[in-house]
Amino acid sequence: MNDKLIYSLCDYSGEWAKPYKQAGYKVEQIDLKHGRDVRLLLKPEKIVHGILAAPPCTVFAGSGAKWRALRPISEVLEGLSIVDACLRFIYACQPKFWALENPVGWLQDYIGKPKMYFNPCDYGDPYTKKTGLWGEFTEPIQNSVEPREGSKIHLRYGGRSERTKTMRSITPAGFARAFFLANQ
Repeated sequence: MNDKLIYSLCDYSGEWAKPYKQAGYKVEQIDLKHGRDVRLLLKPEKIVHGILAAPPCTVFAGSGAKWRALRPISEVLEGLSIVDACLRFIYACQPKFWALENPVGWLQDYIGKPKMYFNPCDYGDPYTKKTGLWGEFTEPIQNSVEPREGSKIHLRYGGRSERTKTMRSITPAGFARAFFLANQ
């Protein structure tokens, strides 16, 4: 059993952390849907090896850009409070590596440009969803495939239902594996 501790923040599906779990890392999965709020996390006593953060993108995603001016300030403040909590926890823990992901959109207006962008097809999943990654990590090695499914997230999961938000938020398996291989 690996005694390295990974925190996976705002990760309901657990997909991003799955390769770490499979390799025997201790993974703490934090998500409101599991009854754990990242905004209430205290600095753990144990050394944190890595942090994966995927704060909700509802208020930041470029796909909703036309609605930006109509969005209530309370929604923006709610989204920023979660991003801030992720960054505060990262700062407190000083892990070996950390990454915060969010689809291309407005988050960079608040925390600057991402270290890198990727599409799932860059890592073997045949669809597009341009995503930014901020943090201190080794960039994963790409394994590009043709995006024959196009923007399946947009086409298959349009709308604003909770199921749609959940399905859109799942980390692509190919990217999760490549990120793990580059950051152990």
